[in-house]
Amino acid sequence: MSTERVHRVGEEQAPGRWAGQGPPWRRWGAAPSGRLPWVSSLAVAVFQCVGTNFASHRQADRVDLDPLAWLLLVSGPAFLVIRHRYPRVTVFGTCAVVTAYLAAGYPYGPIFLSVVLACFSAVTSGHRRAAWSAVGLTWLAHALVTHWLYRWLPPGGDGAAGWWQEMGIAAWVLVVLALSELARLRRERLVRERVEREVAERRRADEERLRIARELHDVLAHSISVINVQAGVGLALLDQDPEQARTALTTIKGASKEALGEVRQVLDSLRTPGSAPRSPAPGLDRVPELTEQAAAAGLRVEVRTEGRRADLSPGADLAAFRIVQEALTNVIRHSEARGARVVLRHGANALHVSIDDDGPASSAAGGGRADTMSGGNGLVGMRERAAAFGGTVEAGPRPDGGFRVLARIPLPPEETP
Repeated sequence: MSTERVHRVGEEQAPGRWAGQGPPWRRWGAAPSGRLPWVSSLAVAVFQCVGTNFASHRQADRVDLDPLAWLLLVSGPAFLVIRHRYPRVTVFGTCAVVTAYLAAGYPYGPIFLSVVLACFSAVTSGHRRAAWSAVGLTWLAHALVTHWLYRWLPPGGDGAAGWWQEMGIAAWVLVVLALSELARLRRERLVRERVEREVAERRRADEERLRIARELHDVLAHSISVINVQAGVGLALLDQDPEQARTALTTIKGASKEALGEVRQVLDSLRTPGSAPRSPAPGLDRVPELTEQAAAAGLRVEVRTEGRRADLSPGADLAAFRIVQEALTNVIRHSEARGARVVLRHGANALHVSIDDDGPASSAAGGGRADTMSGGNGLVGMRERAAAFGGTVEAGPRPDGGFRVLARIPLPPEETP
């Protein structure tokens, strides 16, 4: 799955990320719905105040804590309240507060905790450039204060800091940024996996709907075609030959019963998708039943098997059966042929199925049988069934008249005889 697709799905599922709406400051960061993190921000404020007050007792050379210092100590956590909605504002705001605190010469302490949390929130929410820029500017400002501006800033008599100290601070900054990047990558991976699972679930649902649609089409099209032909025969012979009409009605009853049974099996699979079917799926061993039903509809079918029969998987066996069923149904519906030939040739690597009739196309086919099949669902369904196992289906008029359907279903290596 492409990265572009993941980002697009992420944007669709996170309507809080938008641009070009509202005031400019609202476009500086994401604004997802949800409760503000008051509790965690208050905990950070308490920790910074208590920790800095404790650390100040061992830093007599720094400026004593005054109201401005306490205001700066709580300002950073105040920005953290909006870190989920406006991560850019938060990271720049906390860095500005820390820079002002250090420039004023106040004691060192856990005031950097608010910067760490703001940086982490900005990076994980996708605002990497803002986080790196804000933290980099803060480190640069600290270096200027401790190596150049200290002459004009409190406390008085303060000297320049060592470069090893600055390198240590830079190392900690890189550690924080690296951990934030790792968290961001993990979060993106989880989002990508979730999106891929959703796409896979939708794809499986679509494939299941297509499978059910093919099953219902094949079952109903074949049975209803037989019923339609027999109903016409029964109506035509009802007065002249009541016994033949009775035979037609008996065929209608059998075809409708079989269709109801197969439809009920498909519906049962919908109600209990995880359970095994109550009856085995039809396969090539039921081709004689198709020939009997076709004969009842006035179509003589000759079946010939060539080669040693391969052990097909249940799915491939069902696909081959449905292809033969649909092809014979099309002969009954769209052709005036009274005979058809089915050849099942079992090769070393594939099963070849051919269904031929002598035609011609019936007048109900309109522009021709090939046009009727290409515009309907029959040929599409046959091709989908064969393609599911890496096979192909070709259909078209024969040079000497009639119509031909050729299907090839390859055998997996483990099923090769």
